[in-house]
Amino acid sequence: MSGKLHKNFTDKQRKIIAVFVLFLFTVLSIVVYIFWGKPIIDFVTNAQRVHEYVRLNPVLSRLFFCTAVFFQVIFAIIPGEPFELGAGYAFGAIEGCIICLVGIFAASAVIFLTVKRFGRPVVELFIPPEKIESVKIFQNKKKLNLITFIVFFIPGTPKDLLTYTAALTPIKMRDWLFISTLARTPSIITSTVAGKVFAENRYMLAFIFFAAGGLIAVFGMFIFHKINGK
Repeated sequence: MSGKLHKNFTDKQRKIIAVFVLFLFTVLSIVVYIFWGKPIIDFVTNAQRVHEYVRLNPVLSRLFFCTAVFFQVIFAIIPGEPFELGAGYAFGAIEGCIICLVGIFAASAVIFLTVKRFGRPVVELFIPPEKIESVKIFQNKKKLNLITFIVFFIPGTPKDLLTYTAALTPIKMRDWLFISTLARTPSIITSTVAGKVFAENRYMLAFIFFAAGGLIAVFGMFIFHKINGK
């Protein structure tokens, strides 16, 4: 299919289509953030409202959080940390982490299958070509699995961008989903533990978690840019 896309359209036509779809996607992302993302973030960061919602809706609340995480990965404009903190507060560190991982796993599978099916032209509809080219870290095909684990294990790396670009590499979907999900787990459980600690009114300990997470993320960004620049 990706070959057909190249044959059916000239470079100029594909650029026009890409710009148009990118514009629509940007507008849609902003609308989603304003009318869906921002209210959801406000909700999941309100501990009292989350606790009450979970108490009244034990099943729907879990489906809600899982679905919210799913769309957060699809629409990368929405940050994931508030959902992870909310899940930790509402369901505890372990269950909250599992709920987040299920949503991330499902969204990653959808993105991977879509990109594998339609190829780079589809990715370029959402991500500028120069940004795709900037991800040099996946060019070492002999160490794809190891590199995938490292960049998803390190906090602060652009995981949403990497999720879209990984499918352009020879890595198998089974390996990709297993490795990236496993590597994400420590970072997510750190957030859900922070949410649980906050729910127990241990604010100083929660602050320590937040501060440590922020410092590690900054360090992770530095490491990623060093590795990606090689």
